[in-house]
Order: sequence, then C-alpha cells, then structure tokens
Amino acid sequence: MNRRNMLKLAALSAVPGTLGSLVARSAFAQAGTLQFACPVPMSGPFAANGKYADLGMKLAIEQYGKVLGQPLAYTVLDTEGKPATAVRRVQEIAQQKNARFFAGGILSSEALAMGKEVQKAGGIFITTAGADEITGKDCNDATFRWSVPTYGAIEQTVRPLIQMMPKAKRWYTITPQYVFGDGLLSAAKAIFKEKGIEHVGNSYHSLNEKEFSGYLTNAVAAKPDVLLILNFGSQSSDTLRQAVSFGMKNNCTILLAWASGLEQFESLGADLCEGVYFGAQYWHDIDSPLNRDLVKRSNAAFKANPNYSLAGSYICTKILLDGIVKAGTVDPKKVVATLEGMKYDGLTGPEEVRKGDHQVLKNYYLLKGKAKNKMKNADDYADIVSSGQSFLPLDKTGCKMA
Repeated sequence: MNRRNMLKLAALSAVPGTLGSLVARSAFAQAGTLQFACPVPMSGPFAANGKYADLGMKLAIEQYGKVLGQPLAYTVLDTEGKPATAVRRVQEIAQQKNARFFAGGILSSEALAMGKEVQKAGGIFITTAGADEITGKDCNDATFRWSVPTYGAIEQTVRPLIQMMPKAKRWYTITPQYVFGDGLLSAAKAIFKEKGIEHVGNSYHSLNEKEFSGYLTNAVAAKPDVLLILNFGSQSSDTLRQAVSFGMKNNCTILLAWASGLEQFESLGADLCEGVYFGAQYWHDIDSPLNRDLVKRSNAAFKANPNYSLAGSYICTKILLDGIVKAGTVDPKKVVATLEGMKYDGLTGPEEVRKGDHQVLKNYYLLKGKAKNKMKNADDYADIVSSGQSFLPLDKTGCKMA
C-alpha cells in the first residue's frame, strides 16, 4: 500500500470497522468521552496535507485509547484552508461536542484565526503552521506550535547553503503573498543583507495559483545562482516541476525552503529531486527513539512510512495527551500550565516547550535529493545535509502573553 492508497483509506475514515471507527464513535460521543478535534483542509489545494494530518491524529488517539480513565474520540474538521471556515468549524464543535483540545491548522492564516477562537472557547490549540506571528506578536496562552517558525526554517536552510556555496551570490525568490510567505522572505532578505548576497528579484503569487511559468520566466531572465522557492505543498511541487522543465536545474541551484515531506518526494520522483535542496521539519530517517516507534506504528497501520503532515499531527496530539496525563486533569488551563516548559523525547530528539511563547524548540533539517541509483529503498529520496535549532530570543519574538 503506498501513500496514494492512504488517501483512499483516509476517505473511509467515517466507516465503522475501518481505522476510522473512532471518528464514527465520536459522532455518538457519550458523556465522559474526551473529545479532540483535527481542524485541517480536507478540500482545496492543501487537502493532501489535511488527509495525512487526519491519519496522524487517528494514530495517536488509537494508541492511547483512554486518558485518566476517559475514552478518547476525535473529529476531523474541514477548514478548506480558509480562516473564516476554520473559525466556524471550531465554534461548532466547541458548542456541540464540548471539544477543548485542537491539533491542526496547516496554513498560517487559518491557524492564527483558530488560535484566537480556541482561546475564547477556553481550550488548547497546537499547530504545525509556520508564521512567526503565531508564537510572536499574535501569541496567546491557548496556542502552542510544534513546527519551527519561518525564521528558523530560513536560518537552517539559506544560511548553511550560503556557507556551502560561497560563490553563489545571486538569489531569486518565489513567494506566496500571505503571512507565511512574507515571514520566509523577510528572514531570507535579512541573511542576504548580512552576507552580501544580491537579491536579484522576487515574484509574489496568490494562494490559488497553479501556473508558475510567468514567474519562472522572470527568474530565468535574472540569471540567479540560486532559486529559492518559498511556497508550500502542491504549489511548491508545481513550482519545482516547472522550474526543472525550464532547465533551471542545469544553470542554478534550487532550494525549496519548506518541503511538505515524503509524499512530495514521491509525487515529484527521484530524477526531479536529485541535487535539489529541501528544508524539512521532519524526515522519517531521523534516528530518535520516538521516531523509530512512529515509523513502526505507521508501517503497521498503513504499510507506509510517515510523512511530515502525518508525523506533525501525531506529535501535536501526543503532546496534548501527555500534557493531560502529566497534569492529572482535563482542565485546559491546568494542562497549559503543565505544558509550559515541558521537556520530552520527541520525533526530532529532545524537544522542549518554551514557556514564554509556547514554541517547541526542535531541529530543522536541510535535505539534498539523491540520484535514483543511490537510493537504498523506495523512500530513500534524500540525505540530511545539516540540522540545527534557530529561534528568536523571547524578547525579540514580540510575544506578550495576556
């Protein structure tokens, strides 16, 4: 079974008797059932990421079964990747099923909106979205974030690549015009300025864009040494495909700052990815006890290695569950207090929830696509070239908890 079949499996998630029986059970949540929610795009351009996130929460909920003697249930909410829809879905499940524990929000715009709504509802929200504002100026005491924000992603991709390629002085960027893209771009520009890099151009595009040839024509004309791709998911795959078809891999280095994981490599194929650099929050080959356990669980359940969207949702749900167990209560305020400063063995090794802004301190990875004949197995698409942690100090984040 490959990851495409996993999507079919996700579509069956409401059918009793499948792995989705918990979703079905959640529809009939009895008194005493602890209700989780997974608000992610299940339709629209980022639906694939949402469907894997659904599987990640499912895996964690089924692994635990109960906490503090209470059976667990969860419901996936289709945000459509739209902030207004996301807020409405959160309101509905908070009122109808008394849900107070939320893990999701693939896009920064929806995650920012949901964090505020979950705070109003007296719940906890943990996300993998990237905008610095989530644990920066728009932080709140209900919102946590597992993923490294945009600042750290650029620090751990652009900076090491400049060190590895000191003669690559001309960089061109392609950027989605919303909070996530702007965060990546501003962090990249700061490094360009510091390192004397010439930023030879930038193309902005909308979140609905599918055709990138016009932007790439401009990029080719600028004759960059490096093409820096700052969009995400299917948009970054489309940009990369079209850049390769324009011959850009032959005359410049390509860096995709925020890869969406294993399914992205699988859809692109080894030949296209060879020699391309990718920034990654997660890779299934990370050598940590929890990651090895997740890989086993994912293969047992889905006959496939976990990708970033699945792994991110799994760890976000697990952090909430472990916080409840450690707090000894399902009172969200007490769980928040327990999570603040919590250290644990995470997917990327030792991880820590920073108290002042609710940011998880963890590694970010720079990968390099491998040649097909160098792959040791079907999923061995890339090598980890470097990894590390880069976070703004608390007094520079702009976060002021209420």
